[in-house]
Amino acid sequence: MGKYTELAKDIVEKVGGTENIKDVRHCITRLRFRLNNVSKADTDYLKQREGIVTVVEAGGQYQVVIGNHVPEVYEEVLAQGISTDNESNNSSSGSSSNGNFFDKFVDLMSSLFQPFLGVLTATGIIKGLVALLGAIGSEGIKDSGIYILLNASGDGFFQYLPIVLALTAATKFKLNKFTAIAIIGSLIYPNIGEQILEGTKFLGIPVTLPGAGSYYQAVVPAILAIWFASKIERLINKLIPDVLKMFAVPLITILISVPIIFTIVGPTANLLSNLLSSIFTYMYDLSPVLYGLIAGVMWQVLVMVGLHWAIIPMAINQLAVQGFFTFFTPILLVSFAQTGALSAILLKTDEPKVRQLGVPALISSLVGITEPAIYGITLPMKTPFIISCIAGAIQGAYLGFFNIFGYTMGGLGVFVYPRLINPETGDLSGVYHALIATVIAIVISFTLTYITKVPKIFDEQNSNTTDQQKQESDVEDSTNSNLKQEIIASPLTGKIVRLDDVSDEVFASRSMGDGIAILPTGGKVFAPTNGTVETLFKTGHAIGIKSDNGAEILIHIGVDTVQLDGEGFETHVSKNDRVEAGQLLIDFDLELVKEKGYDSITPIIITNSPNYTDILPTNSEQVKNGDYLIDIII
Repeated sequence: MGKYTELAKDIVEKVGGTENIKDVRHCITRLRFRLNNVSKADTDYLKQREGIVTVVEAGGQYQVVIGNHVPEVYEEVLAQGISTDNESNNSSSGSSSNGNFFDKFVDLMSSLFQPFLGVLTATGIIKGLVALLGAIGSEGIKDSGIYILLNASGDGFFQYLPIVLALTAATKFKLNKFTAIAIIGSLIYPNIGEQILEGTKFLGIPVTLPGAGSYYQAVVPAILAIWFASKIERLINKLIPDVLKMFAVPLITILISVPIIFTIVGPTANLLSNLLSSIFTYMYDLSPVLYGLIAGVMWQVLVMVGLHWAIIPMAINQLAVQGFFTFFTPILLVSFAQTGALSAILLKTDEPKVRQLGVPALISSLVGITEPAIYGITLPMKTPFIISCIAGAIQGAYLGFFNIFGYTMGGLGVFVYPRLINPETGDLSGVYHALIATVIAIVISFTLTYITKVPKIFDEQNSNTTDQQKQESDVEDSTNSNLKQEIIASPLTGKIVRLDDVSDEVFASRSMGDGIAILPTGGKVFAPTNGTVETLFKTGHAIGIKSDNGAEILIHIGVDTVQLDGEGFETHVSKNDRVEAGQLLIDFDLELVKEKGYDSITPIIITNSPNYTDILPTNSEQVKNGDYLIDIII
């Protein structure tokens, strides 16, 4: 049994078992699951489980944050019979229909770039070292064997990046991998730029290449080319007899795809690449300082929820188009803001568990991996996390002010500095400014954290209390003036549905507040707690109650049921009425709601959620009226 076998088994079980997992990938610190039904995952358990930093739901993914040893845990998860994001398990999910457009975009980008992130970082570091050699070496250093071989080691991956993208895009779009390589191979065919001259045509259609004369290092063209070819292959597969498919499908796919890619798809992708690069360059040029300030303050939040994958490919694209990037540089040193905050916390804290978690998190922050620090310590403490965002903003504004360029992708943290050396001139000014920005980030976050109170985030006595004891204690103390939690009971009987799965985007996005939803099996709504009726719609489809302890609870029966104009609804209370837990509030005709074509799913929302530390819905799949439903952490 491996070191992380038990952890992996527990994770698989608590995300709903193998049958609930579409696929799983990992990045630097996270297992990224795509689940068939997120409501089956026991998020509260996983967040508390030793060996797991936290759980995040974002970008259409269920992300279990592990830390630096995530590759080992990932291998153990696969050993439980879980598949990676491959053709066999993606037959129905390669272009997932779940989630909004932005979720799909983030999932696409992470699918394409995450599999080779480690190698991308490693070769980027090598390129940085080569630039450093060129800057500080002797006059003939570029002719030396060490320089030539290191340059080839680092640059080869970037030179043939379209081939790498061919593999990941083929997996995502379900195209035969070898067909994908053949197609992209034609785009980077040696000397193709010398053979395709101005005026070259294919069946009367002009053939054009990017401004650089080849598709080497191209990002957007490679992705669009494979997407287009996957559509062609899928069509050809339906038309060709099985006995001929082995050679006929790739033959026809290549013969159709390559000319169209060179004449239509490629030029269109070039325009899109140049447009993306121009947009971000324009944004940066408007005010590099303001851009750096915003990028610096937002970066940790984006990383925290995994949405940074919407930006990283754009940086790679700008690098491919222009040979350098600017809009990505303000965030390169943000991780040092966590270094400063953590250092201050470790000096001040008297909690053994904070020290235990803090030391490895501090080391990770030095190499740009901040999730252990964020999720484990600074975010639970709140103020240190806010301070780190402020420090990140200031160092970002500094880098923007001096217009610092990056010349290669690669590592973060201490590995950033070689990335800022101009490989053509050996100019080190970017490195000097980066060192100053590092000091800014560390000193500001350290000083502000040190002079503020460091709160306790672990209570050993409470951590040993069982969930049942905790709930019983909360109920007993529900009228206490020192209340820490409030329990909300279920107003309905039915099946639990997570808000993410509610068809109404207003509720699913939690713009009205956090909570849970119930798919009712009966037509009676009861008071979930003692309180006062604050809102009662005349149509009877929704009611708002303010509990004695201040929670504002909205019960919205069905989706768009306001259009029934009260038909099938009967109210038993009025606005401003005092109600007791379990008191009948509304009768509604469930069958009528269904017959009229409306979704009967009923969100129960805590509309003043921002007033509370956390809103914790039940993990049960079914509830009855009066069962525990929501735990409000005050």
